[in-house]
Formats: sequence, structure tokens, C-alpha cells
Amino acid sequence: MGCPEGRSADTWIDFDLFGHQIVAHLKPPVPGQGHLNNAVDGHDVPVPHFGVVLAQDEWESLAERLRSRGTRFIIEPYTRFKGEPGEQSTMFFLDPAGNALEFKAFADIGQLFAR
Repeated sequence: MGCPEGRSADTWIDFDLFGHQIVAHLKPPVPGQGHLNNAVDGHDVPVPHFGVVLAQDEWESLAERLRSRGTRFIIEPYTRFKGEPGEQSTMFFLDPAGNALEFKAFADIGQLFAR
């Protein structure tokens, strides 16, 4: 994703995630333990997941960069809730440790918590 690295140790690393700190800790995989899913707008959204809200142009740039690098998406970049409160562009993929990540942008940021 092009996130600059910060401090680190053998079992953790800090990243600058669009001006926010995200810390990734090493956790060995547990056999048979995967993500659960919740149905949202016809897609199986992985639970748990971590999300970041970007400006629309940042989101589009990130989506293109990830596509060009062959990222395997859980949910391909698309716009959900079109014409409804909370219309948003979203995408989901796994980081190298298997954590589910969501990146989204709102047509109207004022709708961030709209119901």
C-alpha cells in the first residue's frame, strides 16, 4: 500500500497509514480459524476488520495502485448504497498477516454515520 514504516521490533511494526498509526503484531496462525462474515449490500464482509476513511481521490488512487500490483481483493472496489444515505466507495483485502482491511470514501463525508 506504500505505507511508510515506523518503529519496529521482532514481533511488531508501526506504519503510517494515511497519517494514522497502525501497529501490526505477529500472531502465528491458528489452524481452522478464519474470518466470519456479515452480509452487507450483497457481499460477505469479513469480521473482524479494520477500516480507514479516505477522501474520494485518495481512495481511487489507492484502488488503482492495488489493482496494478495484483492485489487479491475479498471485495473488489465498488460503490455501495448508491443513492442512499451513507453512499460509499469501498474495498476489502487481507494484509500479509491475514488481517482484513477496509478502505472507503464517502460521496458526502457528512453521511459518515448516517442511518
